[in-house]
Amino acid sequence: MLILAIDTSGRHGSVALCRGDANSCETLQLTKLEGGTYSARLVPVIDAMLRDRDLNMTDVDGFAIVSGPGSFTGLRVGLATVKGLCEILRKPLVTVSMLEAVVLRRGPAEKNVTAVLDAGRGEVYVGDYEQLAQSAKLVREYISRLAAFADPHEAGELLTPDAAVADFLKANGVDIRLVAPVQADEVGRIGLRKLLAGEVADHASVDVNYIRRSDAEIFSAPKR
Repeated sequence: MLILAIDTSGRHGSVALCRGDANSCETLQLTKLEGGTYSARLVPVIDAMLRDRDLNMTDVDGFAIVSGPGSFTGLRVGLATVKGLCEILRKPLVTVSMLEAVVLRRGPAEKNVTAVLDAGRGEVYVGDYEQLAQSAKLVREYISRLAAFADPHEAGELLTPDAAVADFLKANGVDIRLVAPVQADEVGRIGLRKLLAGEVADHASVDVNYIRRSDAEIFSAPKR
């Protein structure tokens, strides 16, 4: 199965072409994307990756994309692009939360794990998961002030790919492990497992998972 995986959730994104089955997943190519250029570069990068392998869009068996949380503009560009491709090609789509991907990056385990991502403005995105052998079951996700999250609280193992978050929490007595940032090849591996399990999204109705509202939504809300 040939999977095209996309992450445009942060300042730096990536696209990966992966091939695999129920037993393995190989990264054929991984290309990094600079934030701020997603709308201009995403489709050309996808086209170039396929041409490099003498492939075209119809050869792709399914798409996997990070649906949030993260950059409002980046997420919108990525999801809109993939939804359009799925509509035209009639291919399946799976979504992957970046919080989920961070949890699964730690490897197989059966325990409670919490992923923490820098949300800017002194805030963090938090996802509590029950990690199973090859998947992670969401318990809850929310946004928190970083300083408030540093207060004593009950949680399982804490993971973050953001060094600044790890440094702040460790300085405040929180035991948290810094893990490598997730790129699109990891999204592809997670996406492949979801596609094989039939966990597909409706490309016509699926939306971005921001966790918090955008500035436009906040400031355009009617005053009461």
